[in-house]
Amino acid sequence: MKIILLLLALAATAQAQTPTDPHESNFGADFRTERRHVSEACGTFSFKSAGGCAIELFTDHPFHIAAGSIAPQNGFGVGGAVVTHYTPTNWRMSFNLDAVGSSNASWRAGAYLKMVHTPKEESGPEPAKPDDLAKPGQPAPKHIIIKVAAPHPYTAFNLYAQAISLNQLNFFGLGPDSTIAGKSLFGMTQTIVGVSAIKPVYEFKSIRGLNLSLIGQANARFVSIRSRNGQSAPSIETVYSEATAPGLTNQPGFLQLEEGLRLKPALFHDNLQFNYLAKFDEFFAPSNSQYNFQRWTLDLNHTIPLYTKSQSYALKDAKGPDDCTDATASKDTPCPPVSYSWNRQGSINFRFFLSESMNSSSAAVPFYFQQTLGGSDVNGAPALSSFQDYRFRAPNLMLFRESFEHSIWGPFGLQFLADQGKVAVTRGDIGFDHLKHSFAAGLTLRAGGFPQVSLLYAWGGESSHTIGALNTSLLGGSGRPPLD
Repeated sequence: MKIILLLLALAATAQAQTPTDPHESNFGADFRTERRHVSEACGTFSFKSAGGCAIELFTDHPFHIAAGSIAPQNGFGVGGAVVTHYTPTNWRMSFNLDAVGSSNASWRAGAYLKMVHTPKEESGPEPAKPDDLAKPGQPAPKHIIIKVAAPHPYTAFNLYAQAISLNQLNFFGLGPDSTIAGKSLFGMTQTIVGVSAIKPVYEFKSIRGLNLSLIGQANARFVSIRSRNGQSAPSIETVYSEATAPGLTNQPGFLQLEEGLRLKPALFHDNLQFNYLAKFDEFFAPSNSQYNFQRWTLDLNHTIPLYTKSQSYALKDAKGPDDCTDATASKDTPCPPVSYSWNRQGSINFRFFLSESMNSSSAAVPFYFQQTLGGSDVNGAPALSSFQDYRFRAPNLMLFRESFEHSIWGPFGLQFLADQGKVAVTRGDIGFDHLKHSFAAGLTLRAGGFPQVSLLYAWGGESSHTIGALNTSLLGGSGRPPLD
């Protein structure tokens, strides 16, 4: 609440400048424009205007209220965000700064700088007209097909620093045979400082249809594990040791390097869309090599839009997590209006995800970097939702997902998920046998640039599970650096 009051006070200060002030900065002009937008949307209270007022308060820039689920078991975070843009020649730069806190004293704060290279396209000759192509003494051709190249994708660079403190995380032990009786709790703080880039490969006409991009990332990660006492389950150090939970007694600093490829082709007039990602990560602990490991990941997504005007909800490379404006425009633009969400939407999706880790015989993968299945993971992504959060944890993981989503009224939609997956301590144990199963169905809300809201009821595992979540990024914004 203090953060929100501070944002409102700063907005009021910016309003003191007049529209005609020749010394007004772009930031000050944004303040003034936002105050006018908020005044127009929230000036009179009514049930009809409440939605528009909420959208302004939660999505407008430069200041807005930041909200979202921090991580499963750690509550719903509320705070503030600052967004500003700068557009030098051939570049579109945006800066996002946010901080949120939850009722169990967990918090997240981060600063994210995004730089999108937007070179001007060279102007070519005008398309030929039928009369221009007519031969002497012959009539002009009636139809001419002119192929126009697709819009050039943009190279994006990201610099970021993020710290997160989570006061309650579940640990049931490692591997697929862990039990509910083995449940323990721990707290974790992680700081990430890094840089990433995505470079579209557009120079060769023969591969343009693949929409191929190169990705790279370099992060410094600093993790601290702590006890979680006074709860219904015991603290992790009272049940597990370094042998059963590698990294429990020592958390050195890590350098993470990532290289990868991404393919996003579309077939049959965009009626079948692919999003394929293959990447390789290397984790180095300079002060303690016994925790060095490598991990490769294959993530294959297939989407079948049910309508030609179905909106894509994939994360956008050119936007920050607190930004839902058009990141490639030459000037600031508003977020998508709520009215756009009234278009009929629907899609069928199929996903295959496989991640395997490699380490020497004298090294081990720290348990806090091992990915999980069950409920939702530490990044808030649901998988095997009918199980408890973080239920299965191991260095190797495989997941199949079939999902369906369709609008039912305005921004409200219906979603159904079916998951099959497993984890394994050793790579050789990953296979298609003994898969865990889970089903989930519920409602979604996608309104303008407001973060996606979902309420799902899951069944099919050890018990049923109800999951309510608010995305940590604005709808259409990019994701934050993952914690595992």
